Amino acid sequence: MNIQKTAIVSVVGRPNVGKSTLLNALVGRKVAIVSSKPQTTRTRITGVVNRGACQFVFQDTPGLHRPRSALGEFMVKVVQDTVADVDVVALVVDPVPHLGQPERELIARIREYRLPAVLLINKIDVVPHERLLSVIAAYAAVHEFQAVIPISAKTGEGLGDMLDELEQFAFDGPQLFPDGMVSDQPERQLAAEIIREKLLDELEQEVPHGIAVEITRMQEREHVLAIDATIYCEKKSHKGIIIGNHGAMIKQVGQRARREIEQLLGTRVFLELWVKVKEDWRNKPYQMRNFGYQSDG
Repeated sequence: MNIQKTAIVSVVGRPNVGKSTLLNALVGRKVAIVSSKPQTTRTRITGVVNRGACQFVFQDTPGLHRPRSALGEFMVKVVQDTVADVDVVALVVDPVPHLGQPERELIARIREYRLPAVLLINKIDVVPHERLLSVIAAYAAVHEFQAVIPISAKTGEGLGDMLDELEQFAFDGPQLFPDGMVSDQPERQLAAEIIREKLLDELEQEVPHGIAVEITRMQEREHVLAIDATIYCEKKSHKGIIIGNHGAMIKQVGQRARREIEQLLGTRVFLELWVKVKEDWRNKPYQMRNFGYQSDG
């Protein structure tokens, strides 16, 4: 592929606006986990899309929210740092004619760094198109975006138009990622995130935010990939919920995660899950670093 220019795009927005769904749709495979629970994405995730002579490097970020722990503060810093050093910012919003505090803070950051920005109004598959006019008017009143693009990350509607608009912000230069590479996430991290996604799907509301997953072993043996993963939670009561009655919950999570990891990596997987308690780990910087939540700055 003859790549002649690149564009680094920061994808930002409040929790649950569909940033990770958008990244997966653009890349054509799962590189970011998706959940209906807020603050699913904890780190910056890169997705690579080659289109014609342009390579787009999308950076999915955690949803901007008010932090309640050291982990939350780390996630907010990821958003702020990612916005600072890109070619263009893509602000993803719900089709609602109202700006909340997260949107106002992100627009203030865009202004501070004098960055070009496009507005992506997501989820247009679930609202009448005439409602979009009021959404556009609400955002036009507070910031002059280079483009406003209605999209549906779920159905793919508008994504071609979005890439057409973003290409104008690309710079001449060699491609940053080789052909065939769609993400910078190593297989260990992808496996850990898939396990965490299944936990988010299955568990009660208060438990998932205190969960981290660490891959302790990933070894090929006799055409089977053996994976050992430890699930860390913050309370003994949460450990019981994760394991479930007679191990039913952990078994369900393991079966769902194994199937998806097999599909993603294209090999048979033997997955073993363990559960340990690390009290209040979200407020312990050394523990956060162990789980990969470490700021570059």
